[in-house]
Amino acid sequence: MSALWTSAEIAEATGGTVSADFEVSGVTFDSREVQEGDLFVAMPGTVHDGHKFVGKAIDAGAAGLLVSEPQDHPHVLVDKVDEALEALGRAARARLDDKAVVIGVTGSVGKTSTKEALYAALDRTSHGAAHRSVKSYNNHTGVPLSLARMPRETCFGVFEMGMNHAGEISALTRMVRPHIAVVNAIAPAHIENLGSIEAIADAKAEIFEGLEPGGTAIVPEASDQRDRLVRAARGLAERTLTFGGEEGDAAVLHAVPARRGTLVTARLPSRELTFTIAQPGEHWVSNALAVLAAVGVAGGDVAVAGLALADMGGLAGRGQRHAVPVNGGEALLIDESYNANPASMEATLKTLASEKGRKVAVLGAMKELGEEGPALHAALAAPILAAGVDQLVLVGDEMKALEDALSGQLAMTRVADADQATEALLSTIRPGDAILVKASNSVGLAKLVASVAGGQA
Repeated sequence: MSALWTSAEIAEATGGTVSADFEVSGVTFDSREVQEGDLFVAMPGTVHDGHKFVGKAIDAGAAGLLVSEPQDHPHVLVDKVDEALEALGRAARARLDDKAVVIGVTGSVGKTSTKEALYAALDRTSHGAAHRSVKSYNNHTGVPLSLARMPRETCFGVFEMGMNHAGEISALTRMVRPHIAVVNAIAPAHIENLGSIEAIADAKAEIFEGLEPGGTAIVPEASDQRDRLVRAARGLAERTLTFGGEEGDAAVLHAVPARRGTLVTARLPSRELTFTIAQPGEHWVSNALAVLAAVGVAGGDVAVAGLALADMGGLAGRGQRHAVPVNGGEALLIDESYNANPASMEATLKTLASEKGRKVAVLGAMKELGEEGPALHAALAAPILAAGVDQLVLVGDEMKALEDALSGQLAMTRVADADQATEALLSTIRPGDAILVKASNSVGLAKLVASVAGGQA
């Protein structure tokens, strides 16, 4: 394979000046992630300036630097590093020409899981020629970084786009320029900033603004915002496909729980397909329909994509499962600690309901819900009771409304933080328990998962 970037290509893309010739095999702006041969991008920051970590990056093996201050090491000097990274991302997208199919993914819940499933499906069907944004690099710095990392030999590119405010996805999608734009779900995440579920749908629909000519929009059929999304795609997408519900272009004909996940027979735009999804839960069935619809439009092999869905493991913080040793036995811990909103809480509680054994839920606050926060937290009482939760640990002041709504109906305790939640869980965990851990990322329950799944139970 050829170099990811040469210094001359970086300078041409960014308008910078080369101090010495070099080639790089990767790109990063985190000095802790530098690998041998990387380009280190010295991003400005509100807390730390990347230029302070140039020495650390060189020691770790960086082959070149993208900087706005002259250095004693091979570099490309630019006026503004953040703008240069965006330019490099655009250049990566431009050099694909018509050689690759690019897919953009957004949504209120499950977009990272959908992106990872799309990547797994297309990577298998292209024999390793797929690329995607890693982690949750979905904002104004993560998207251009993910683009800049895209090999020139890429056949399929999958990019996640997120937002906190209106207008953010509009800028991102114009960098990505997708051929296919997927909105996988609409839910009241970020409602504090956007004000209404309709405004959230409008902000997510901005992804259609970057569609290439002849592009396809893929939206959820069963969503209350379905018609709003379809209207937003008009004039921007050549065609719009829906998934889910009875009338979706990609829809479930039959689904049954399997020993591991769900066995599904689906009607797709091109054919019927029976496949297994490794991850349990109705939300994963919905995500899979979106994935298979996109794979079909992209020209991938949907049957091979179905095999990839069967092999997918859970992602850390997004459904990863851990067997936790407990007093000579084991408990199941389901790690959903990365994010939470009302829709994803209800979906994962349904998954917990299907598990065997005593059901324990450690639930932390859902952030960015604004004035509706107390009511939306209290509304979790019904799905918690429907899931048959036996023991409940609530984390954070925002969960007081839920505690009040459930008063006297099941065993529960409310604690202040992740450390106290860990103590509370360890004091109650038993062999055979099924434990769900879910909260917004800022609550910090990943720390609980690391402690308990690390064998301290």
